[in-house]
Amino acid sequence: MDISRAEQRILHLLAQGGRIEKLKDDNNDLIYECFTRDGWRYPQLDTHLFRKLKRKRAIASRGGRPYQITRRGLQLVRAQFDNCG
Repeated sequence: MDISRAEQRILHLLAQGGRIEKLKDDNNDLIYECFTRDGWRYPQLDTHLFRKLKRKRAIASRGGRPYQITRRGLQLVRAQFDNCG
């Protein structure tokens, strides 16, 4: 299964130890924010991209914790030295 470049970048960040947190904004709308393992926010994750990754079972949340990459997601991500640039 081929995945887009944006999906590839998010999965690469998650494979390195990142996480996706589900938060609510001031209007009580759900927003998803991706954080690197160092705690930096990655701004290019939107709801549409989050749903695509979840539909492909590349990410999952267990026990109310932040979303992390799954084994399926690790299979989908292509190994590259730096996929975020």
